[in-house]
Amino acid sequence: MAGMTRSPSGTRDSWSVAPEPFDSPDAGALWRAYYTEVSDRWYQVHEGRTTDPGELEREIAARTGAEFAPPTGVLLVARHDGEPGGTAGVRMLDATTGELSRVFVRADLRGKGAAPLLLAAAEAAARGLGARRLVLDTRSDLVEARALYARHGYEETAAHNDEEYAEHWFRKELAG
Repeated sequence: MAGMTRSPSGTRDSWSVAPEPFDSPDAGALWRAYYTEVSDRWYQVHEGRTTDPGELEREIAARTGAEFAPPTGVLLVARHDGEPGGTAGVRMLDATTGELSRVFVRADLRGKGAAPLLLAAAEAAARGLGARRLVLDTRSDLVEARALYARHGYEETAAHNDEEYAEHWFRKELAG
């Protein structure tokens, strides 16, 4: 699941993607960065403020990522030149359906090819867990995420869950 990719500017960027324990220090730091960004973005759009620090700490602590532990889940960490730069998690919802979550690339590393590598690695990991399809949900304000999923063959569908902040649902059938 490692790869070398070229950034849009044409320079070579070295990325590797591998499973990592959900509770590792690097996974924890990336989870904090991800949650801070998406939470702040939601509050800025809807309430004109950033996330309350106490709420941020409670939510980060409450959502440990244990659902990404084997044998029914996996958390992938992308590293850019050895430094943690992004994540993608898969957890099985049933014997043939996996859920893609926590797809994130640090802001300073976006545009360097990590997202497609993470998606490909997550799809391969999902197939390894027995998934024949992946589903995911996202929000309206996360337009970049929605565009990424559409570019990589995910089709918008009807709701498959009742998550509080979910506004768009996607699905992709995985090739054998």
